[in-house]
Amino acid sequence: MSQASLPPAIAPSPQSLSHLHPRNGAGWMVTATGVALLLLGGWLASLESPWSWVAGQIIVALALLQWFVILHEAGHNTLFRTRRLNRLVGHIAGVFALIPFHNWQRIHARHHKYTGWQDLDATTALLVPRAVKPWERRVMNLAWATGLPLFSVLYRMQNFWNLPRVERYLARPEDVRAVRWNALVLGLIYVVVATAAGPVTLLATFGLGLILSLMAQDVILLSQHTHMPTNLSQGAAVRPFTPQEQEPYTRSLRLPAWLSLLLLRFDLHELHHMYVQVPGYDLHRIQYTTQNEVNWLDWTRDAKRLSGTDFLFGNREQTGFRR
Repeated sequence: MSQASLPPAIAPSPQSLSHLHPRNGAGWMVTATGVALLLLGGWLASLESPWSWVAGQIIVALALLQWFVILHEAGHNTLFRTRRLNRLVGHIAGVFALIPFHNWQRIHARHHKYTGWQDLDATTALLVPRAVKPWERRVMNLAWATGLPLFSVLYRMQNFWNLPRVERYLARPEDVRAVRWNALVLGLIYVVVATAAGPVTLLATFGLGLILSLMAQDVILLSQHTHMPTNLSQGAAVRPFTPQEQEPYTRSLRLPAWLSLLLLRFDLHELHHMYVQVPGYDLHRIQYTTQNEVNWLDWTRDAKRLSGTDFLFGNREQTGFRR
């Protein structure tokens, strides 16, 4: 690459990226792809051939990964041009992502506001260094070493389904009512679907794909902010970091090109935090090389050499792990 073609060393201003805005056509294309993949995976998994079943589970896993990213994008109102369409598809995505959409929006908004302040960000507050009980250490170390999807399950349960905890982060009574209703309605949907289709049929058709998707989310989600530099407010009133100040506290786990495309460039996580108004499907158009981007395979291999508790609760100075 010639010197003239290198990405600029200085991050562009948000104003210079105003042409990168949500497009309804792109949003519908993404949504249709998610529907098509889930239907294709479910159909293949229902066939009698073992090879078709395995292929179906892999496609289901990819579909569920994409639905999680669709939830994320709709929550930022960057999938479609209008809030109404984002909200509609966001609630549908929440069904497949196993996360109530309104709960996601409120908690994820706080995550972006307080990135870099570990104890104020609801999604990282549970990882503030503390004394870890022996049984917790054994469970976390086993899950991290084997890939059992403990962390993506706890991420959902603690941040979006644990209503008393969610409500502690809400100031408006209407938000409290909304998260309760959203969790109730989504829970009822799962009961109705399981009753109508049968739990055994659902598990046979989608079970392994769901587990594979959660295993992948363990790696992707934990790569983004865990074991990165952070700060503790310790109860003091602090200034939230601006989006472009959040780069040092965020890691980008660069995925294969085809998977990055399918997941709406969710791997370009530093750019997402710096330019939260830019749709995920346009992040690759930002001409800037972030400072904490790492290849997914290299990072996963090296991170897995740490114990689960050292990775989750430790820091670079303690472990020497600086990827």
